[in-house]
Amino acid sequence: MRKLYLLIFIILGFLGTAQDLETIAKEIKEEGIKLYRSEMASWYGTDVFLANYKNQENIGGYFSYINENVPVCIFFSKENKVIGSVAFPANYNPKDSKLDLATRDFTDVERKYFDIRQKALQRIKTDTIFRAYQNTNLNLIPIVDERKNGQNKVYILTGTTQNNLVLFGNDYLVTFNKNNEIEKTERLHNSLIAMNTKDEKGENLISGVHSHILPDWLYITPTDICTLMLYQHIHNLESYITISKKYTSIWDCKNNNLAIMKTEDFEKMNKSK
Repeated sequence: MRKLYLLIFIILGFLGTAQDLETIAKEIKEEGIKLYRSEMASWYGTDVFLANYKNQENIGGYFSYINENVPVCIFFSKENKVIGSVAFPANYNPKDSKLDLATRDFTDVERKYFDIRQKALQRIKTDTIFRAYQNTNLNLIPIVDERKNGQNKVYILTGTTQNNLVLFGNDYLVTFNKNNEIEKTERLHNSLIAMNTKDEKGENLISGVHSHILPDWLYITPTDICTLMLYQHIHNLESYITISKKYTSIWDCKNNNLAIMKTEDFEKMNKSK
């Protein structure tokens, strides 16, 4: 009877762990999609705005956010006035976007995004945790969380304009307290990870892998998900894996599905093949 109880306990523990990992995977995926939608609005919004706005010396910066489920990219002047917005109500096709070049004040919601973006930008300029690499730029993605216990944050990703290259890592998270003061600044990866999307023969690579060693970021990160969603269709990626000592995360690029399991189980599964 004691053996039966022990077996039941082990099974329940396994099921509980699996359910916990499913919940974690769901949360990471949702956060990654938020970043992706914002970054897509920034990518295409910048193209649309720069093609139509003539006084480009007046541009102070931009940020994107989701307004009632519509991605919007906001451009502001050096005097911190809105000088244009590009909305994508249907898709990210620039032809279907809605451009508004009216000069105006920030809305209350836009002001929240602007404020945390600017505070994170100032932190980048003064905090030595941030690293700069040649042929790259840092992209700021502010997230305002209006839930009761929500926490505003700014993700910072490293981008590149080089062809056939996808960058992971050198990304950061700046979190804010209830007074919108910076509470914590942290790295999400230990270094910059460059993935060439073609092999030595010039053929597309369909998968990739990198490791996670930072103790607070053992799973795939929302920034990893965002980066993969931005580039997976461009480079025909099929899957991507991140591995830490405890957990292995597997991203299905074709279906945008995320699975997380213990690394020991992943290794056993591979050995049995």
